[in-house]
Amino acid sequence: MALKGLKTGLMAATAAAAVFAGAQGATAQEGKSITTVVKISGIPWFDRMKTGVDMYAEQHPEMDIEQVGPASADSAQQLQIVQDLVARGVDALAVVPMDPAILEGVLKRAMDRGIVVVTHEADNQKNTMVDVEAFDNAEYGAALNERLAECMGGEGKWTTFVGSLGSRTHMQWVGAGEENAKQYEGMELVDPNNESFDDAQGTYEKAKEILRKHPDIKGFQTSAGNDVLGVGRAIEEAGLAGKVCLVGTGLPNPSAAYLDSGAITAIGFWDPQKAGMAMNSVATKLLAGEEITDGMDLGVEGYGNVSVRDGAGDGLLVIGNGMVLADKDTYEEHLF
Repeated sequence: MALKGLKTGLMAATAAAAVFAGAQGATAQEGKSITTVVKISGIPWFDRMKTGVDMYAEQHPEMDIEQVGPASADSAQQLQIVQDLVARGVDALAVVPMDPAILEGVLKRAMDRGIVVVTHEADNQKNTMVDVEAFDNAEYGAALNERLAECMGGEGKWTTFVGSLGSRTHMQWVGAGEENAKQYEGMELVDPNNESFDDAQGTYEKAKEILRKHPDIKGFQTSAGNDVLGVGRAIEEAGLAGKVCLVGTGLPNPSAAYLDSGAITAIGFWDPQKAGMAMNSVATKLLAGEEITDGMDLGVEGYGNVSVRDGAGDGLLVIGNGMVLADKDTYEEHLF
């Protein structure tokens, strides 16, 4: 564990939080507001996250807790939403950045104004007090690729999809996938890092292009939650279910039909419901001036005994243990 500077980072974040809170215990959160800002509203992944934010709000009726997000996967729209919330003076922000670099300036302004900032899927975010990750992203990307390699028999052409080139976690996952594939001399990466913008229809069209261009392609590793749906549809319509391998991030319920048909080989995920609750739990602790410590339990499934490390900036990186891989035989154990 990379713990160099951990104590300094913990002290800095905790001290800042204490200033923001001005009090300890339950009274510190009374009337406080936490707004979760997601990449895009109205898609299954972030609809599921909203159920967690809503559950957390029910558990903390003394606070004003909500989730918002842009209508499309557009980093400029997300930036405007965050700017408006900072201007409004919310007490805490829990942000899932579309592109972390674009939000650096506004998140710095937020913290300068005493707003608690927590992020998710952005372990390179510098201007955050705590970035919460469900798991080690390199391990996750390698696990997806290992499952893909197993399906492909360790050989053949394969490609990758990401929500956007600016999406930190997506690029980490496919990067780790590329590294993992190097142990298989027969695996050939072609036309990598196709941007989907989390649009299943757009992904479907792009996947059809790739299948036409590379009729002998054997595998896809995808990142955004809707990518498996678009690629899975293209594979199924081409009559290639069970012949072309597809492993990527996705949710069990939306993916079920394609898993059953063999168009999707396996999905990887963490529960966005729990991630939303974990972000809000950390924000609540910071509002109360509590210390974020290595091994602590955030009170959310998959986020017990968390690993705490130095973050990219002066804040902290909190890593949970919420990774799940599921296929046709096991996805019903995780229906949502």
